[in-house]
Amino acid sequence: MQEQLDTSGYHGDREALASALQSVLANGAVLSNPEALKPYECDGLSAYRSLPYIVVLPETVEQVQQVLKICKRLQTPVVARGAGTGLSGGALPHKRGVLLSLAKFKRIIDVDVANRCARVEPGVRNLAITEAVKQYGLYYAPDPSSQIACSIGGNVAENSGGVHCLKYGLTVHNIQQLKILTFDGELHTIGGSGLDSSGYDLLALMTGSEGLLGIIIEVTVKLLPKPDTVQVLLASFNDVAAAGASVANVIAAGIIPAGLELMDNAAIRAAEDFVHAGYPTDAAAVLICEIDGPEDDVVEQVQRVSDVFKQSGADEVRVASSDSERQQFWAGRKAAFPAVGRISPDYYCMDGTIPRHQLAAVLTHITELSNEYGLRVVNVFHAGDGNLHPLILYDANIENELEQTEELGRKILEACVKAGGTITGEHGVGVEKLDAMCFQFNKDELQQLHAVKQAFDPDGLLNPGKAVPTLHRCAEFGAMHVHNGEVPFPEIERF
Repeated sequence: MQEQLDTSGYHGDREALASALQSVLANGAVLSNPEALKPYECDGLSAYRSLPYIVVLPETVEQVQQVLKICKRLQTPVVARGAGTGLSGGALPHKRGVLLSLAKFKRIIDVDVANRCARVEPGVRNLAITEAVKQYGLYYAPDPSSQIACSIGGNVAENSGGVHCLKYGLTVHNIQQLKILTFDGELHTIGGSGLDSSGYDLLALMTGSEGLLGIIIEVTVKLLPKPDTVQVLLASFNDVAAAGASVANVIAAGIIPAGLELMDNAAIRAAEDFVHAGYPTDAAAVLICEIDGPEDDVVEQVQRVSDVFKQSGADEVRVASSDSERQQFWAGRKAAFPAVGRISPDYYCMDGTIPRHQLAAVLTHITELSNEYGLRVVNVFHAGDGNLHPLILYDANIENELEQTEELGRKILEACVKAGGTITGEHGVGVEKLDAMCFQFNKDELQQLHAVKQAFDPDGLLNPGKAVPTLHRCAEFGAMHVHNGEVPFPEIERF
């Protein structure tokens, strides 16, 4: 078992490394000038920055293989990067390694209408898949808020979801096959053309592996037929806990909406000021619920959901009267993150998941933590599957405020674990949640994760220092949070 994922990186001359890489890439595909490297210093989690040592922009699978072989020979770390929209620092560059950009891999290779799937390169934008197949009455279901920009390779690496993941699942549920390169440049096909394949479920293992196990160079995605009818309800509540409780009530009634999202008052106001979605700005919370399917089923379920909302304490339930109003309801939710960016110098986007029946309790606890730390928290999340996205507002220009924000974020994630949930739902661990991994997993479990890493990448050079903390780090983290020095991994007491 290799405990240390991080490495000291390449110790040779930068020019010599750049020259070796340039020998297998096109002109202009190797960046080493500080000004050219600057755009790659962070992903969507801009609080963490690190200037890359070298950036490469290959255009073919063969070029990626050559890059990996050079880095293998020189024992140089490699960090793969897609569109850079990740929110956990998963694409943070290694200071002595190569940042491998897959931005030029943006071909839709094949669309198989009969079998409802498409083969795409990793740099293809999430939304571009649906745009390419809508002429066939098909679409790709996972829809992260960043879908206009995020790439499918990054979606696989982080197991991204979106507002429709409640009914249609995360990325792992919507792909059939991957082609990956291991660090030695070998090409492997994982999964298959059918609904199942023999052997271990390596497809699930690779999905959400955050670039630690291999480089994704092709994805076969599943496509779904567009539903016959789609309807959206907007319910307003004067109490956030009541809105949270109503989510569990909808599911308990045997209804699985296509999407079920919750926004608190701060998020409502920010979104309304930004996109004018028609939200009630005096509401403590709103729920956006989408029902899709055959028309008769949709009509029946809309009425049932409306009744559940009212019985759960909703002040008002509105059903979209037109397709434009339906899109308007969603526009506010989709724009929530940039909308919050307009009301605060900085914000820190958390990502934890809890059982639905714990929504009210955890929301109440987040409010208590917000008051304790004196930092505003805006709540926007996929309420239907319990995936929370609290946005902590802060100002990085104020001394120690980022550190306070990070501590508050860890407290929120700890609350998710206490409630029986996890520290991430779709953003991944990256560098952001390394300490949080220490209170979700014990020593033996972390050793198993390191063993999997070593099986795929024995030199520990693929995206080192991410996703799985070293046991030494967890021991230090535990020592900071317990007084007797005997428990390196804090035990979590359930709610």
